[in-house]
Amino acid sequence: MEDKENISISVHIAGRSYPLKVKESDADIIKGIADQVNEKVTYFQRTYENRDKQDCLSMAVLTFAVDYHRLKEKMNSSNISEKVDKLDKMLEDLIQ
Repeated sequence: MEDKENISISVHIAGRSYPLKVKESDADIIKGIADQVNEKVTYFQRTYENRDKQDCLSMAVLTFAVDYHRLKEKMNSSNISEKVDKLDKMLEDLIQ
């Protein structure tokens, strides 16, 4: 049943085509991410003209990895779970 939700798409990253099978609901997100990766690669190609496409792709991926790590650390340090528990307790107190 899950296979029926999957569709075939093709994304182009750094001049190469990659066929993928993804959930239909994820297709636009994945295409958007591929566009962002291409923008970063293009930026690095313009900034570092003496680097080949593989170097620029690696720098783009590293940039996204650093951004992901910072976001993950920020979310962990903000104690979201603790805040949700406090809100839940406040709501329970209001209801009772």
